[in-house]
Amino acid sequence: MSTETTTVSKYADLPVTVEKNIPVTYDLGLLSVFDSNPINGDNFNSSNTQREKHIKDLTRDNTQLLINQLLQQPIQTTTDSAKSTISLIQLTEPTTELPREKALPKPKAPTKWELFAAKKGIQKKRKEGKLEYDEHKGEWVNKWGYNKKSEVLAEDWCVEIDEQDTKNEDGLLDPRALKRADRKKLIKRNELQQKRNLQNNK
Repeated sequence: MSTETTTVSKYADLPVTVEKNIPVTYDLGLLSVFDSNPINGDNFNSSNTQREKHIKDLTRDNTQLLINQLLQQPIQTTTDSAKSTISLIQLTEPTTELPREKALPKPKAPTKWELFAAKKGIQKKRKEGKLEYDEHKGEWVNKWGYNKKSEVLAEDWCVEIDEQDTKNEDGLLDPRALKRADRKKLIKRNELQQKRNLQNNK
């Protein structure tokens, strides 16, 4: 029997209860145990022939304490197949702040435009959102494209007349009717173009 097998057998015979002079603290979200009990430095000195044994003994005790805490958490058993089941332990949220793995990224050097804008006091233009409120639909819609603002003007009691519109230069025509007529023409033109495309594909 190997030494490793003998060690495992020895640990298996130890009790699951572990006594500590100073209670350890846990962070179950990180599966961590923090042991603040003082240790004998001579036991862990590199010249000590029993150093590995002391390390394994201390690690075993703290691991056992962690396992005891985990088994007190909510456990859910699920069926993985007809012959096996899986036990899931619900961990708490981590409470320990871990250091960053890598250093903070260095700030990028300003571009020529940014240097010029800072010198002249030019403020960065704020980006406008792509949503606007549609009073007809009673909801926020896109300014363009799919689900854009409704073009129905029938409920508007006041409609602005476009002076650049060549179809209504004198302003005597109802802009609501012009909007509807233009929209119908656009729909018919799109339908005709779609039919032509289908015929060309055939």
